[in-house]
Amino acid sequence: MNRRVLFMLAGAVSAVLPAIAFAETQLTVYTAIEAVDLDRYKATFEKAHPDIKINWVRDSTGVMTAKLLAEKDNPQADVVWGLAATSLLLLKAEGMLEPYQPKGVEDLDKKFVDNDTPPGWVGMDAYVAALCYNTVEGERLGLKAPTSWEDLTKPEYKGHIVMPNPASSGTGFLNVSGWMQLWGEEKAWAYMDKLHENISAYTHSGSKPCKMAGAGEAVIGVSFEFPGAKAKSAGAPIDIIFPSEGSGWEAEATAIIAGTPNLEAAETLVDWSITKEANEMYNVGYAVVAYPGVAKAVEHLPSDISSKMIDNDFEWAANSRTAILKEWQKRYDAKSEPKS
Repeated sequence: MNRRVLFMLAGAVSAVLPAIAFAETQLTVYTAIEAVDLDRYKATFEKAHPDIKINWVRDSTGVMTAKLLAEKDNPQADVVWGLAATSLLLLKAEGMLEPYQPKGVEDLDKKFVDNDTPPGWVGMDAYVAALCYNTVEGERLGLKAPTSWEDLTKPEYKGHIVMPNPASSGTGFLNVSGWMQLWGEEKAWAYMDKLHENISAYTHSGSKPCKMAGAGEAVIGVSFEFPGAKAKSAGAPIDIIFPSEGSGWEAEATAIIAGTPNLEAAETLVDWSITKEANEMYNVGYAVVAYPGVAKAVEHLPSDISSKMIDNDFEWAANSRTAILKEWQKRYDAKSEPKS
């Protein structure tokens, strides 16, 4: 290849590169999705839409919710992909969400879609309250596996239970919200008073209690099903238990932040987030997804998890959240682990 040809090729490449750079849209996407899943979600979306790049900002549900609310007058995110529906309802009430009817939303299970038209948020999957019980430590200490929420208040479990702080963890809040919707507020507070006596620590991560149970650092972790299945697959000696009274649950959901300068790309991401392909991706870890007929059984989890989910009133939970957390922190926060 002579120098003239090389010069022409170099000129052609230099002419194309600015066009490619110009066509690429960078989206700042806030999320509380488990960190282990972020690379897979990003790679799968960007393969389908190579002209849009995702820049994640990740933290736990409570921290991410507080960050978004603090940025109300100067929003930094374009999209929230993977945050609790109850948190998105708080943002919606503050006028922070851009209502949008994504393509194909009519195909989703209605409990995963905001009630308004166009919806403020759309759901992806559900995470469901569950207990992780370490069979080795339980046998060593002579502690039988619990079968119900009520069992957790038995005196023999004193100091052997960890659960998430609901102010910082979406899993913690779905548990407290679930108990209140199951039993009413008065009975739920009485239950938590007794449960508190058996709690060794409140964590700031929803998955950590299950990981602690898996590692033998606690006998029982109040958590949700996904980290339990993952720990068991890795060889942890745990049983995953769905309490007999029913399990609270939360939807991971997606929404566009109002005022984003990248609205078209944001709509493209939300359109893709509810596709069958995306729901198949969610099903790798979550046994319940928003797209009917997609979910296949996840290893170590029962195939009928949806039957264990309580009737969840997201609007009530979102509207009650501030008052619940204020009272919870007043009563129990002294046992919370230090924030890192």
